[in-house]
Amino acid sequence: MAIMIPRRSALLLGAAALSTPAIRTAQAQQTFEWVAGSVGGGWYTMAAGLSSLIGEENPNIRIRVVPGGGLANSTRVNNGQSQLGWGIDAFTAAAARGEEPYRAKHENLRSLGSGYSPTEHNLVRAVGTGPEGMREILTQRGLKIACPQRSSTDEMTLQRILRFLGTSPDKIRSEGGRYLNGSYADIGAAYADGQVDYLYAALAKPAAILTEIGQGRRPSQLVGFPDDVRKHLIDTYAYAEGVLPAATYPQLQSTDLKVTTMDSVILAHESVPDEVAYGITRTLIKNRGTRLTQIHASMGAFDPAVAWKYNGVPLHPGAARAFREAGVMPA
Repeated sequence: MAIMIPRRSALLLGAAALSTPAIRTAQAQQTFEWVAGSVGGGWYTMAAGLSSLIGEENPNIRIRVVPGGGLANSTRVNNGQSQLGWGIDAFTAAAARGEEPYRAKHENLRSLGSGYSPTEHNLVRAVGTGPEGMREILTQRGLKIACPQRSSTDEMTLQRILRFLGTSPDKIRSEGGRYLNGSYADIGAAYADGQVDYLYAALAKPAAILTEIGQGRRPSQLVGFPDDVRKHLIDTYAYAEGVLPAATYPQLQSTDLKVTTMDSVILAHESVPDEVAYGITRTLIKNRGTRLTQIHASMGAFDPAVAWKYNGVPLHPGAARAFREAGVMPA
């Protein structure tokens, strides 16, 4: 038997049916892709840890972490393939300006701040296999060296150093040497197996691959960066410099080492909603110190009072709100 519903009640029910999906959509969990670094590297570990932390405090935000590389991440986020990602301060600024190694201005990039993970560049040598200084190592005939894949800032930086020293990957190969690219796991295995005698990688301390090399059977040593190499990278490409304390990798160094450094930026596409950028940044500010350090020791350096000042790309409005509410950024 059909049940008759008064016209006014029917209209109310219809309105409720129309409004319910809208309410459900507003409250629904949103998924965002975060492009990190190679699996096994510091960036991937940090992004995975942050995705869990952010999800705990923001039930409406879900983050899926995918592998990436420092050079390609800016372009990937700018094009909207990933909505979030790790970037390197100097390379992100170059991407925004459309300068080498990028061919066009990346105008869709926004940041959630910088200073999340200071990163050291590292050159490791197998003891007893050849020269001890960086210049002599990289210009020797028959050099066998491994570094991360071509889409990484590690490899681009090594190429810049080689060019400054008058050599190149092609020259290394033409002189009977080996220039091996791969994931951190791949190049670590190649070094441990003796396929190469040197390894170059830019990783935040303490880097698992360097700790493993230090504990391995092959006696190894970290190599410092000469003054002229560090100055060239600073003056030409806006890198920074720092000191790797002797106690960082005790099996690989007996003294403090001067090295080239760079820092991590959290990138966001301009279309990321303000509330999402605000929620993520607020969570990071709230958990600075112990909680972030538990994810990765390098994140202990994060200082909200400095993080918002990065000007390589515009600060996302949602992030700006979080920094202002924390009292570290002027209104």
